[in-house]
Formats: sequence, structure tokens, C-alpha cells
Amino acid sequence: MKTAHLLATLGLIGALLSGCTTNPAAPGGSASMDLRPAADRPVTSENQARAKIHTDLGMAYVSAQRTGVALDEARIAMAYDDTYAPAHHLHALVQMALNDAASARAAFARADALAPGDPDINNSYGWFLCVQGEVDAGVQMLEQSARNPYYATPTRPMTNAGLCRMGQGQLEAADGYFRRAVALDPNNVQAILNLAAIAYRRNNPEAAHVYLNTVHQKTRPTAESLWLGVRVERARNDKETEASYTSQLKSRFPTSPEYQKLIEGKYE
Repeated sequence: MKTAHLLATLGLIGALLSGCTTNPAAPGGSASMDLRPAADRPVTSENQARAKIHTDLGMAYVSAQRTGVALDEARIAMAYDDTYAPAHHLHALVQMALNDAASARAAFARADALAPGDPDINNSYGWFLCVQGEVDAGVQMLEQSARNPYYATPTRPMTNAGLCRMGQGQLEAADGYFRRAVALDPNNVQAILNLAAIAYRRNNPEAAHVYLNTVHQKTRPTAESLWLGVRVERARNDKETEASYTSQLKSRFPTSPEYQKLIEGKYE
């Protein structure tokens, strides 16, 4: 349960991705999912077409964190066609968001049985297993998702595998997954920020500094990235840059937990 709690703190579904893709404005510990409509899945009947419409709507509601409405859409979709795997995937994601692990597990198992090897489902299911503390099984499923030659975004499961290992304190393994994620997509700021965090934890502030500069060149700073920046520049003894990060954290995110840590001097 300790592992599950730590991984839940790292992210879970609550930070699922504005715009229905990886959220470049919120790198760090959030699970990396793809909630775009399943346009590549052909429908075979009128009922399945209706199920798809409600599933796509539900995915949009999950992205907007409107889980109650998303749950309704999942139920409607499954009522139209209980064999439509994306509807069960949606149902699983909603149950994750509602912290109903038993229902999420059953929904993931049903989705996986209906569409074995589906990379989107494997990515989500793998992250779910990580959150439940079944790290090795979760990472195995995430790797399976990334290996699928038809998956357009293998950087996502690689990032999630890194988060999974990082939650276990396995920094070397996590570093490897984040590097693979960046190799697949050099604009994956979530993976780059985590590489910065790992470098800092390994007492290598110079490498962390380089990674953070890359992050801030590609996307707006977040409370998380600014707080890491404060600590990195403090370790580098760069008072001017540390002050800049401190000022930005105060002005942009005055109510954030990160700013509260700054006020309290809790740098570690």
C-alpha cells in the first residue's frame, strides 16, 4: 500500500492531460494518457457507432475532469454495445478517477479481453497496475504498449514506466525510461523535467540545470519546475537565478504547495 500511495501522489488520473494529450504545461508526476477520439477504430454496426460517439464524449469529459458525466457516457456506450473495448477503457479510466480500484480493474480486464494488445488500453492498464503497487506487471504492460509498431505515441508509456520506477525509488531504471521517452519525442517536457529531478537527487545540479533550461525553453514554467529550479540553483550557488525562480514562484503560484515549502524553508 505504501507504493500505491506514493504513486497516487505522483499523479494518477486527476492530472489527465488538457487537450486530451500529454499536457506540456504540467510536466512531472502525472500519468501520460491519450484521450483523443478513437478515429482509427472502424465501427461495424449502428449501435457500435453510437457507442463510439458516447465513448469519445466521455473521454473529453475525463480530460475536463468531469467524471460524473464521463461515467454516464461510459454506461450509455456500453449499453449500446457491450463488446466495444474503448467504452470499457473509458469506464476503467473513470473508475480510476473515482478511486474505485476494484471496478477499474474489472473494466480494464474486460477492455483488454476485447482488444488484446491495444496500446492505448495497455498504457492505461499498465499505469493502473503501477498505482496498485504491481510495478513489474505494470511496467511490462507499458513496455508492450510502447513496442506496438502501430502506436503513434510510444513516448507516453515510456514516460509512465519511468514514473512507475521513480515511485519505487529506482532512479537508474527511471532515468533509462525517461531517456527513451525523450529519444522518441524530444519535446516530451514531462520526461525531461523528471530527468532534471533525478539529476538533482543524484547530487548533479549542473545536469539538472541544463535539463531545466530545456524544459523552460519548450513550455511555461509550472510550480513544480520553478520549485525544482530554486533548489537546483541553490545547490549551484547561483543566487541570481535562484532569486529569479523564487520571484516567479511567488508571483505565479502563491497558493501552491511548492511556494508553501519555500516559505517554510523545506528545501528537501
